[in-house]
Amino acid sequence: MTKGVQYMLLSTFFFALMNVCVKFLSHLPPMEVVLFRSVISLALSYGMLRRANVKPWGTRKGILITRGLAGGFSLLLYYTTLQNIPLAGAVTIQYLAPIFTAVLGVYVAKEQVKPWQWVFFLLSFAGVLVIEGVDTRISWYYLLIGVGSAFLSGVAYNSVRKLSETEHPLVIVFYFPLVSLPLSLVFCLFDWVPPQPEDWIWLLLIGLLTQLGQYFMTRSYQVEKLARVAHLNYIGILYALGLGFVFFNETFHLYSYLGIALVLLGVVLNLQYSRTLRQREEAQATA
Repeated sequence: MTKGVQYMLLSTFFFALMNVCVKFLSHLPPMEVVLFRSVISLALSYGMLRRANVKPWGTRKGILITRGLAGGFSLLLYYTTLQNIPLAGAVTIQYLAPIFTAVLGVYVAKEQVKPWQWVFFLLSFAGVLVIEGVDTRISWYYLLIGVGSAFLSGVAYNSVRKLSETEHPLVIVFYFPLVSLPLSLVFCLFDWVPPQPEDWIWLLLIGLLTQLGQYFMTRSYQVEKLARVAHLNYIGILYALGLGFVFFNETFHLYSYLGIALVLLGVVLNLQYSRTLRQREEAQATA
């Protein structure tokens, strides 16, 4: 495994645990959860910047703010689906984000996606459609909200890729809560539910797990091309199935598992193909 792959696998694991915490807070408005997550993440990010002696403001503020806005609205939509449909269903829809990331990467990051990689992406996307098609617990309303979240995530990830040319990874992580905090405050002025004492445990864990997931995701996109690591996000579907069953007693139709198999097949094939391409590039560079 390359460093980029290792970072992405760690990121996926921490985000899977964060999803469970969010679902335990289904009685709170989603933007209220975003608010507390942003407060914790902002404090941790600033502390890490101070410790590393890195200036927090960056140089490409327009792209940094765009990354924060796209990430903040994506998070609002994603938490909405997490709180209202089965865990694995919400995660599956969100994992369309790597496809949007790779497609947008052709135009934003000027990265080439090979024809076979498009085939593998479509295979994974077909698996997502199978899963959603047989699960009657997911309405079109929440499906569209989830797809919107995935698209905005693709915008945010491509912004990270552009920022990696000039910005320190801690600065990129710092701007996410820096922008989403005032954004969530505005929403909470109109929709606020006081957290219960036990809610603070889940809110704290959301902030900590998010910080870990964000950092390793940012590092992954900085050291590896988008098309080579974006699809690894799909591994989170396995986490969601297991955690959803253990914590929320969620089960799925047999065809849903067939869809998951298609998703994972696309992931494995794309990973193998990307490795082959990398080996060819290295051979040509040394020839």
